[in-house]
Amino acid sequence: MLNTNGTGAEGAMTYPAAQNDLNLQRKKLAHEQAEIRLKKFTRNRASVFGLAVVTLVVLLAVFAPVIAMHDPLTMNTADRLQGISAQHWFGTDNMGRDVFSRVLYGARISLTVGFTVGITSGLLGLIIGLYASTNQVADNILMRICDGLKAIPSTLLAITMMAVLGADIKNVIISLIVVNIPNMARLARSQALVVREQTYIEAMRCLGSSRKRILWAHVVPNILSPMIVQMTFVFASAIITEAALSFLGAGVPAPAPSWGNILKEGKDVIYTAWWMILFPGIFTALTVLGLNLLGDGVRDLMDPRNS
Repeated sequence: MLNTNGTGAEGAMTYPAAQNDLNLQRKKLAHEQAEIRLKKFTRNRASVFGLAVVTLVVLLAVFAPVIAMHDPLTMNTADRLQGISAQHWFGTDNMGRDVFSRVLYGARISLTVGFTVGITSGLLGLIIGLYASTNQVADNILMRICDGLKAIPSTLLAITMMAVLGADIKNVIISLIVVNIPNMARLARSQALVVREQTYIEAMRCLGSSRKRILWAHVVPNILSPMIVQMTFVFASAIITEAALSFLGAGVPAPAPSWGNILKEGKDVIYTAWWMILFPGIFTALTVLGLNLLGDGVRDLMDPRNS
């Protein structure tokens, strides 16, 4: 027999109390899962090293106006090709500009390009891949376009687009987004096709859920993990490609500081001013290495098979 407040004769728990208890259990479970994931990530020393490197580079880029001792664009021919000293930690370039300041401000450009390309290509690839997975005609058209873009070497495609659009940081970002969208779109499509064949998706269809609700409420959350992991690798790849474009003269135009154009200016004086090659090269290599190690750690963290 039930009382008017919804409890049984034996004084069973009321519905609001049961709901509150369920919510507490969910919060406790989520907290325990977060602790397990954090411990799992910290056990991976390579991923922790990658996170530390990326964090350090980001902090140096953010606080470049405070840390840099000189204006990266100010030229002083009297100090050209000066070696490492207390006044110029990384020496000076062939225009007398402080290499340390230019490397720090170059980090801003590289990280901005990498982050923007990673996020934008990931979102656009996700939308294209999802749409292709639900429409056979669109699938054939979109995937053939992606196949055509993938058939062209990425650096060559980026150089061609820069030749058409012109040397500018915005055009660098646009060209790298176009280069990376095919990989992101194919990944999103393949993952969506796998998820759509799962039993619980069939159950949702039988219960009358709309295609839109199934797609955004059930398919998307289950394909975000591989997409996020791939975006970290696109981030690193975009930094390398931007540096290559700038080195070839098709990227960020001078005198804006970029790791690529610093290397370009240093190649002509490599034997007399080796620091112009060494320091931007180290920053580029460490940043890409850190992002790749961090991406590996995120992949292992999000993969339920790696417990």
